[in-house]
Amino acid sequence: MKYLFFAFLVTTIIACQDSSKPKTKKTKTEIVTEANSVKIVNQEFCNRLSKLKGKAFQGKVLEAPEGDDFRGKDLVMHVLDVKDEKIYISFNVGENRSRTWILSKTKIGIELKHDHRKEDGREDEVTMYGGVTPNSGYDNLAMFPADQETVDLLPGTATNLWWITVDDGQFTYNLRRIGSPIKFSIGFDLESPIDVPKRSWGWENYEIEK
Repeated sequence: MKYLFFAFLVTTIIACQDSSKPKTKKTKTEIVTEANSVKIVNQEFCNRLSKLKGKAFQGKVLEAPEGDDFRGKDLVMHVLDVKDEKIYISFNVGENRSRTWILSKTKIGIELKHDHRKEDGREDEVTMYGGVTPNSGYDNLAMFPADQETVDLLPGTATNLWWITVDDGQFTYNLRRIGSPIKFSIGFDLESPIDVPKRSWGWENYEIEK
């Protein structure tokens, strides 16, 4: 019996000693690592986009550099499909159907990529650039600073910042290059859906799950 009591006493002393030890302060690197391991996805922002599935909307240039290729052309976005982890949005500029925006939920946020295709459906030489949200953002806004893949693909885009806004009346797609006068913004009227356009090049045979 005395041996059992002695073992209990030793265990209690060790436990008290451990609990009395000051906790080691985490380094900034450890804090950042832990933060990046948490999924930072604003679900309300995604829900707002999800409600637009299958619908198409007319757009107009809100702001762009002089001589841009978008003014005076028919601008149409079409929310082609919405899945648990991805949202596909076609963006047609006149007869040019080379662009599709792909929004993906990742372990560290929402990723925006620009899928560019040639008319025969093959990938363009410049494609799949974009960025990932650095934080949860707002319910109606998400920002995407250029990621390293984009900088490697397009030198000079290190300060590129894309952002998307969506509310009951309007969806906007925006680009700003920090440190330069370049700013680009297109607004789409969500209150007046239009006929669904032809699909983007390379997406003609994409099957939508019902």
